[in-house]
Amino acid sequence: MYAVLETGGKQYRVAAGDKLEIERLDVEAGKPVTFERVLLVNNEGKVSVGAPTVSGASVVADVVQHKRGPKVTTFKMKRRKGYHKTIGHRQELTVVQVKSINA
Repeated sequence: MYAVLETGGKQYRVAAGDKLEIERLDVEAGKPVTFERVLLVNNEGKVSVGAPTVSGASVVADVVQHKRGPKVTTFKMKRRKGYHKTIGHRQELTVVQVKSINA
């Protein structure tokens, strides 16, 4: 059994026991979180596709930890003008462990 859920503007295909790195959630580590925006549920070949979400479906997960992603550097420059600038960014992430899919 698997589901496709949406969080942080991205979609993830999850099954029970999966570990995900998603956009930072405002939930403490060790607490459960429920995702209501489930777009698709496949239960042993029986597929339910939402329009846009599957009604009554949810994904329950535990928050494992909060962390920061790898540093991404960006370099801007304008040729022949002497302008150059380096910018760095680290995305705030939350690691969640999927417990169950309720369809």
